[in-house]
Amino acid sequence: MILKKLITRMLGLMLLIVIMNSCVSSRMYQDLQDIYDEAMTENQELWDRLNEKDKPSSNWNKEALDKKMAQLESENRSLAMELAAQKNRFDRLQESYDAMEANSSASLSDNLDRNRALLIELAEKEKALNAEASRLDSLQRELEYRSERITELEGIISSKDKQMRDLKDAISRALTNFEGNGLTVEQRGGKIYVSMENKLLFQSGSWAVNSRGRKAVEALGSVLAQNPQIDVLIEGHTDNVPYGGNGNIKDNWDLSTKRATSIVAILSENSGVSRANLTAAGRSEYAPVTRNSTAEGRASNRRIEVILSPKLDEISKMLEDF
Repeated sequence: MILKKLITRMLGLMLLIVIMNSCVSSRMYQDLQDIYDEAMTENQELWDRLNEKDKPSSNWNKEALDKKMAQLESENRSLAMELAAQKNRFDRLQESYDAMEANSSASLSDNLDRNRALLIELAEKEKALNAEASRLDSLQRELEYRSERITELEGIISSKDKQMRDLKDAISRALTNFEGNGLTVEQRGGKIYVSMENKLLFQSGSWAVNSRGRKAVEALGSVLAQNPQIDVLIEGHTDNVPYGGNGNIKDNWDLSTKRATSIVAILSENSGVSRANLTAAGRSEYAPVTRNSTAEGRASNRRIEVILSPKLDEISKMLEDF
């Protein structure tokens, strides 16, 4: 009876050890379970044979049981050693896993930090790009506005050019009878230059306009009356011969100015010509068109120039807006 309890306890202890160390593989557990079941079966068979008192010829005796017991103890030790080895292996695996998990956590943390830094950098770049896009959009709108203004300005300039071409043609027609008699009409740099030599307008040393010269100036005034948006500059010019007339004139400056003023007076007689558009200026001998070394050259330099310019107030205002 005592032997039965001892065997039972040992087998139970073996099963308990297996159960408590469940970290071994399921196959190992099943192998141990099979061994345990087999041992229990053999144990039951042994006790069944021992309990058969009417069979004294049984081959099972104490010596056999002791031998079996020793075998089971040996197997138990082997299983315990194998179990310890498996547990040691499991512990090493667990340590490796923990180390890997720690490394993975550190790596993950580093990656998260880098990702956060990248996200911050991307956010800053996106902000900068948005600001740049806004600036470019503003520049685009300004460019479109300026382009429209330039187109408008080009239209105004083109209109002014046409106006001046038409004016030149009108003046040329009005002064046809005087061209070739010391009178020329030219268009240069957006302006019209009407040049009248003194032989058409004045006697030598005089600032009084003769009858033929008056007709030419009046014809010019008729055209200017039809073009009120034109500025009119009348310049008097002399040659380089010093003035030697009466005491009413001091010098060539004075003579050139008085001749220009005489032309202004005739143009002002036309009520259609705005006096606000008229300007008289004396240039004396300091703006010659040719050399004064010959009589012909000096005659060409003694002249009245009427310079016609379009009013540019509108254009100037537009340029200020740029």
